[in-house]
Amino acid sequence: MNLIFYFNTVILARMLEIAVKERDKKKKSQALRDAGLIPAVFYGPKEEAMPIEVDARDFEKVWRETGGSAIVVLKGVGDDKEALIHEVDVHPITGAPRHADLYVIERGKKITVQIPFEFVGEAPAEKAGHTVIKVMHEVEIEVRPSELPQHLEVDTSALKEVGDHISVKDIKLPESGEFVTDENETIVAVKEAAEEEVFEAPAEEVTEASAEEKSTVSSDEGEEKGESEDIQE
Repeated sequence: MNLIFYFNTVILARMLEIAVKERDKKKKSQALRDAGLIPAVFYGPKEEAMPIEVDARDFEKVWRETGGSAIVVLKGVGDDKEALIHEVDVHPITGAPRHADLYVIERGKKITVQIPFEFVGEAPAEKAGHTVIKVMHEVEIEVRPSELPQHLEVDTSALKEVGDHISVKDIKLPESGEFVTDENETIVAVKEAAEEEVFEAPAEEVTEASAEEKSTVSSDEGEEKGESEDIQE
């Protein structure tokens, strides 16, 4: 196995803003949805749970763009709050969000999040006919909110031969970042392509089959000859 010198870049997540409003607990959730709103709640280490409502289209746009790996700024209820989209309940058929939990973080303190990998580059090993196997698709890290990456790049162009692999420890993190996932875990590896098996019947079976075919043909010919002689008589 060759020693791989691996380089990658860190793409920091953009902070997006979303307007929220304190929700009247007397309002039914379905009534809010019918009005184009989503019922939600935010909470955190220093924030009591507060029911809120948010425009459905605005929320879905932010959620689709950031998922759970970016910070959104909640505006409209007291001071601006930085939060992670912690959990989203979606409609089983349409996939549209129906309710959201937002986790308000403490500014200046590290947070623990799952960050997705983005695979870039083309592996020379794959061009050579080998198989490149992606074992992991995200990693858990601890990082300051201001340095939260949107994703972490994994450059597969460093993979050239069977046995080459990229581990968690090979990935570059922001300055404040630390891996929670075991650094020795393999993210992607090169395996030798499995050869297709060609089934060949054993020689004895082929010989026996041929003998049976000849015997059948001879028997048929004998019967036809006998029938011919009977007709002539």
